[in-house]
Parts: sequence; C-alpha cells; structure tokens
Amino acid sequence: MNPARRRAIFERLRAGNADPATELVHRTPYELLVAVVLSAQATDKSVNKATQRLFAQANTPAAIARLGVDGLIPYISSIGLFRNKAKNVVALSEILVRDHGGQVPASRAALEALPGVGRKTANVVLNTAFGQPTIAVDTHIFRVANRTGLAPGKNVEEVERRLEKFVPDEFKRGAHHWLILHGRYTCVARSPKCPQCVIRDLCEYRPKTPGAAPPRPLKD
Repeated sequence: MNPARRRAIFERLRAGNADPATELVHRTPYELLVAVVLSAQATDKSVNKATQRLFAQANTPAAIARLGVDGLIPYISSIGLFRNKAKNVVALSEILVRDHGGQVPASRAALEALPGVGRKTANVVLNTAFGQPTIAVDTHIFRVANRTGLAPGKNVEEVERRLEKFVPDEFKRGAHHWLILHGRYTCVARSPKCPQCVIRDLCEYRPKTPGAAPPRPLKD
C-alpha cells in the first residue's frame, strides 16, 4: 500500500471520528490502567460493568491495596481469568504506592515492570492517559492492518513496527483508537461489513462482502 492510500484511509477515519477515545470508562490514569489489565480476553462492556462497582468503592492504588485479592475478587468475578487479574491488580497497586508515590508512571519501562502489564497494555496507557503516539496492537488492529494491507505482519510485533513506520505522524495518536473501533464494528472477523465501510475503495482485501463498491484507483 502506498503512502497516499494510507493517508486517505486515516483522513476518512478521522472525518468520521475527530476525537477518538477508548470505550473503557475511566477518570484517571490509574482507573485506565486497572481497566486495561482487566480487559485482557474480556469485552470492554464486561469490564465497564465491573469497574463501575469497583471504582465507586476503591479507585486508587492505596485503596485497592487495602482491599487485597480476596476483597477485589467479588467485584471482578464476572470477568475471565479474574483470580490472576486480581493478584496482578493488587500487586501493581502496591508497587505504585511503594515506588511511584501512588501515581501511574508515564514510562514504558516502568509500566512494563508492573505485574500484568505487557507492551500492549503499556501502549494503551501511554496513548490514552499521557497522549503519547503509541499504537497497541490487539486482535482488531492486527486483523484490520493485515486485511486492508495497511501494515501487514505475521505477528503483533511486526504489525506494530510497520504501523509506527507507515502511519503519518499527525494520525499516530488517533490511529490506535480508529483501527480498534473499525475492527470492532465494521471490519469484523466474520462477514466484514464492507458495503458500509468508509474505506472500502482504499482497502486491498479482495474477497469483500457482496454489495461493496469495487476498489477504485487512487492517484499517488
């Protein structure tokens, strides 16, 4: 895919959603961090339902640390892998209190040193809480990047590297959200909604869902 086509894709996604944001409900960087850790292999909807109750009672590292694993579990038991997630959330909360003054660090290295926080989670927090132009490649972004030809790769690391290389700087912060939302609601895993897709003529996916307009050439 050439640079002009990539730019056109993001221009259209931006036109439809000028200020994209995560669907995880949060008010602070810490609430976001907890929500993202809980969202692994879970839907944002299920996480929001759990955190609505949890954050009303405990929404700081000190409060969650005091709650402890046994106290946290009842709030998140509806989410998959809740026992392990409870251990990680309590452990990372204790570290934030002990080593970071109860604040979420704006450093990738410091974030990835926290229990339950990998590169994807760190990227989400850096982007959403601190405005850094990171792109967290989840299953939706991986699918969209490969299917459209935007940044194809064999694994999430390769896709992330290519997105960082190919996405124009002005779109990098929003790209994370635009691509997730596009994959979640339009470019879905089964039967993508090509007829309603705003980038269908720019997309390099050949077996488009019937009814979609055929791709038209884009001038370089």
